[in-house]
Amino acid sequence: MSDYDAQKDGFESYNVAIAANRARLLQERCPAAKRVVVIGNCELYLGDCTKILPSIGSVGAVVTDPPFGMSFQSNFRGVKHEKIANDSTSDLLRWVCEQEADHAKYVFCRWDNLFEIPKPKSLVTWVKNNWSMGDLEHEHARQTEVAAFYPGPDHFFPKGRPQDVIRAPRTGNEFHPTEKPVQLMMAFVEWTSGKVLDPFMGSGTTGIACAKLGRPFIGMELHEPYFDIACERIRKAYSQPDMFVSQAKAPQPKQEALL
Repeated sequence: MSDYDAQKDGFESYNVAIAANRARLLQERCPAAKRVVVIGNCELYLGDCTKILPSIGSVGAVVTDPPFGMSFQSNFRGVKHEKIANDSTSDLLRWVCEQEADHAKYVFCRWDNLFEIPKPKSLVTWVKNNWSMGDLEHEHARQTEVAAFYPGPDHFFPKGRPQDVIRAPRTGNEFHPTEKPVQLMMAFVEWTSGKVLDPFMGSGTTGIACAKLGRPFIGMELHEPYFDIACERIRKAYSQPDMFVSQAKAPQPKQEALL
């Protein structure tokens, strides 16, 4: 007996056609994008976000991990990722901190970037389950990253006031050299309201979080190989919604007070 479902196949074909038409219309509206892909409720743009963003309407939230002047390239992996584009200065970090969002912005950065960006309302600290290498003789082992928090004019906490420390395991950076865990980005997305923008989506983790939470998402990526990875991962998040959560059997992020 065949498992073929003609109605399901027809519905999926219809959705693919609708998505392709949306992508075409978005491409016409945004000629600065080299390519536009629509997957579910996610709009993905290949190209320079500083040129694409003026063509995009208002957004509820920005959740992003931009280049912030690290010139990062890890040599401690089986597959060596390419250097992150535009990571030699903090110019794009300052740029994204200055963009508008109706509800809120969460922007990852380093502690020593704080004097270079507009003063945030507060910082959220991610505590990892391991630490990075760094200066082995004259520096404490780094086990944290921070995100600058900027409330927008329509800000509120959708699920009550969260704490400013969150624990989540590191990824193996399989897809990107500074890849964030999906459960971490899901927590950040749940603190926001409205359409989520990530102008530096990398391998698409913020988009995966939005897909799993049923949130609309706009992602932009300059580097085409990472853009293609993001598209594939977001497709899988829609077709196999539990694969990224169950993969590592990791506990949910735990929020803790600093004191």
